Amino acid sequence: MDEQQKGDMDEDRSFDNINVHGLFIGAGCNRVVNTVAWGPSGLVAFGAHNAVAIYQPQAARILTTLPGHKDIVNCVEWLPRNKDIYKCDYGSLEEQFLLSGSADGVIMIWAYLPSHNKWRRVLQVPKSHEKGVTCIAGAMLNNLDGLFASSSSDGTVYVWEVGFPSQSGGDCNLSMLQTIHVGTRTMVSLALAELPGNAADWILAMGGLDNKVHLYVSERKGKFVPACELKGHQDWIRSLDFSIPAIAEGRMEIFVTSSSQDKTIRIWKISFHSSLSEHKEEAQSIHNISLKTYIEGPIFKLGTSVWQVSLESLLVGHEDWVYSVCWQPPLKSCIDNNNACCIQPQSILSASMDRTMMIWRPDRKTGIWVNDVTVGELSHSALGFYGGLWSQKGDAILAHGYGGSFHLWQNVGLSVEDWQPQLVPSGHSAAVLDLGWAKSRQFILSASHDQTTRIFAPWERHKHDKLEISWHEIARPQVHGHDINCMAIIKGEGNHRYVSGADEKVGRVFEASLSFLWTLQHTAWGHLGKQDVNNEDIQILGANMSALGLSQKPIYVQGSTTRASVASSQDFSDGMETIPEAVPVVLTEPPLEQNLSWNTLWPESHKLYGHGNELFAMCCNHEGKIVATACKAQSSNVAEIWLWQVGSWKAIGRLHSHALTVTQMEFSHDDHFLLSVSRDRHFSVFRLEKNGIDEVKHELVARHDAHKRIIWSCSWNACHHVFATGSRDRMVKIWKIKETKSESNVTELLVLPQFSSSVTAVSWSRRSNFKDDLLAVGMENGLIDIWKVSLQVMTPGGEHLQPRQRFDNVASRIIGLDTYLCHVATVHRLVWRETSESESSMLVNSAPTVIQLASCGADHTVRIFNVVIA
Repeated sequence: MDEQQKGDMDEDRSFDNINVHGLFIGAGCNRVVNTVAWGPSGLVAFGAHNAVAIYQPQAARILTTLPGHKDIVNCVEWLPRNKDIYKCDYGSLEEQFLLSGSADGVIMIWAYLPSHNKWRRVLQVPKSHEKGVTCIAGAMLNNLDGLFASSSSDGTVYVWEVGFPSQSGGDCNLSMLQTIHVGTRTMVSLALAELPGNAADWILAMGGLDNKVHLYVSERKGKFVPACELKGHQDWIRSLDFSIPAIAEGRMEIFVTSSSQDKTIRIWKISFHSSLSEHKEEAQSIHNISLKTYIEGPIFKLGTSVWQVSLESLLVGHEDWVYSVCWQPPLKSCIDNNNACCIQPQSILSASMDRTMMIWRPDRKTGIWVNDVTVGELSHSALGFYGGLWSQKGDAILAHGYGGSFHLWQNVGLSVEDWQPQLVPSGHSAAVLDLGWAKSRQFILSASHDQTTRIFAPWERHKHDKLEISWHEIARPQVHGHDINCMAIIKGEGNHRYVSGADEKVGRVFEASLSFLWTLQHTAWGHLGKQDVNNEDIQILGANMSALGLSQKPIYVQGSTTRASVASSQDFSDGMETIPEAVPVVLTEPPLEQNLSWNTLWPESHKLYGHGNELFAMCCNHEGKIVATACKAQSSNVAEIWLWQVGSWKAIGRLHSHALTVTQMEFSHDDHFLLSVSRDRHFSVFRLEKNGIDEVKHELVARHDAHKRIIWSCSWNACHHVFATGSRDRMVKIWKIKETKSESNVTELLVLPQFSSSVTAVSWSRRSNFKDDLLAVGMENGLIDIWKVSLQVMTPGGEHLQPRQRFDNVASRIIGLDTYLCHVATVHRLVWRETSESESSMLVNSAPTVIQLASCGADHTVRIFNVVIA
């Protein structure tokens, strides 16, 4: 062995020790009313497709997703709740618990251990609803015992008692107390509370499609029985919430507030009226309708007590459906003899589809409830709020919107309230079909059925006098009127560009605006690729959205009446009824939702006409000169692949081979070959050669019936004419193109063992200084595996070894990503990003090598992982 070969072997890296860490999760909130809850741990839980996502407001980061549900998560509830502080000692609880209900009727209980930041699934509630769970409402009896109720579209309400373990890791004791049948008038909102006094009596409020608030009461863990109905709302009841019980000046009372689609909020007071022995005659006639009943409010009895319900106030201020209403959590005022004294602030938070949240308080002089604070008014960018929540201390409020976005305001004022918008995590609100790294590796671009493309990038932020790198959405280049199925980032020299294909027959080309390029310099990787783009040559400042939401018109530097402004997190408020002009901004810190949705658009530069159906797949060659596109097809004539010349955007070729939809395409590392896979279970390999300036000679060199089912994905090896295909038949096969002077043919090198689910994404690692190569495999069940592949062709001189010296082609599974890191639905795309040595040291201290792997899936998420090779 000569010295050169010895040196090459020293540089080879093995994968004896490999670890994968979650770096970033981008996800939007489900478009459901009760799907967000803010717990006493300071964490926010929300439904993200079939998973429960956990997000930390202080870091503006999604920490993890909890897999387990098989359908959309409709509702979540923490136990203990923020308002249970008056009877629970949070500090003595080792674990906190989270309940989640999904559209298939299943309820699950999760446990969170704050000391170790660990999650576990405790159990699935044994009796599921027959239809979707619409709401879960719970309350704590003491530190270890709780009560919760669940409503469903099947017309039932289940009531459960749960006993939590005294030590972490234990099991929960669950017993079903009651099933309440409410009939065809489905209940969509619940609230549960303890009545004032020491009798351990409980009250359950239910609201739904019959426009009434139904009150049920229970005596000492007994059955809930109907107490009365509260009439007044003119449309569906969407939210209910109890205050904490109060005993003061001889009065025992509790308030319940209700919001409705009739745009109003009602506050009801439930107060102790008298004992049964004192008013026997009145108690005997409480079911008789009389004028006194209408004036003073309905009366109900519970045990030896008589309670009266009266309308305390009617709040009118919202201009659209009021989806959410909640009392501010109680505050600890003092601690006396180890007992917490709590005060219920007289503040109610409401969220509406009119794009506002309001804080209501009684006037100090008159006592009349008035709107004291209003936030929101985001016009086109929000499309209404589905819910609003208080933080534990009441110094922050959180809303989630129609498009899956979060909106957070914090009171930063000292003597006077000053509610300012804060940074929140963001992500897609529908399936993410495609993604790719920028040519300079500075950011990642994703395309989704939520009709947007989004750019995520790392940002350096100062936190507690430390510099931390965190990932955030920094731009939304395209907000479209059709679901976006695919996109291709154009590589090569020049400005950042990409092509997208949606549920239309037109491909659209977008080019980065000048304001985005300036913003990109403020990101953590802004120094990368600076030499590739000359900002002085770019005269487009930003883009405006057309009225129909299809084309994005450029805003030129010279012709713009408004110059790009430097922004941090300003609130750009616009008119409520008109489509305003975009205000391109140069961002010096991660942007807020109102900036993202309107002021970070890229201009559309070209349209690609030619396909007969909706575009489904596309890719760009590594030189950045050719883009290949394909559309949905049910015949060979429509399943052709079009080649476009970058720059002139002329059609320079039409490739015929497949009979059904082409699902993915990719160019080889040297751009000599184009690989395509299809629903017709075949893959095709085309040889491409330049034939003049504007022409490309193409030839079909191989068409192979490769799998027994649809082929979903393909990927080229970075250094050889070797590629992998993944199929619905749960197989991954590795192939090699063998070229001779006269012909080229494809041979099968290796078949990986059958996977547990359909293979929907494969991707070779781009690094070439390893003895073996890494292959990432994504599946229909959301799981991701990383394999080590050793092939003769990948070893220098391996094909020329003597028979006894040769080794077999081998593939071994190195690691399967943890289910808490993986997707919960189909993985649509996997893309590797290689990091330099300096970047590796920034990402993981003293790690020899860090490779980043990005993925997207049908669970609405974009995920980035650090693959650490020691």
